[in-house]
Amino acid sequence: MAGKSAAYRAEREESGKRAVSRARSVEASASNLDRLIHERTRLAIISALAVNTSLAFNELKQLVRATDGNLSVHARKLEEAGYLTCTKSFAGRLPKTEYRLSAAGRRALEKYLNHMEALIQATREG
Repeated sequence: MAGKSAAYRAEREESGKRAVSRARSVEASASNLDRLIHERTRLAIISALAVNTSLAFNELKQLVRATDGNLSVHARKLEEAGYLTCTKSFAGRLPKTEYRLSAAGRRALEKYLNHMEALIQATREG
């Protein structure tokens, strides 16, 4: 009986070690997320541009529910990273700002989504 109890304890200990290992793996993977995209407003901007050829400033502002200043700051960070392009022009006398997702931004979003899918899968298996 004592041998069976020891085997049971050893099996539970091993199972616990595997669970801790999986948790650490998921945690390490989560910490490797692209922080530039992971922020809610920037993810919303990238996602909106991924399904639209281009969006004017006001269209994008309405879609992501941001203020003028908030959208400007987040869009600039994404532009500086090369994830989107910003074109400024005039429609008559009115300024027009238009955003497009760049090829680098599309690749970064795809990588981010794959990473998130892997995290979800690892978490569900745990």
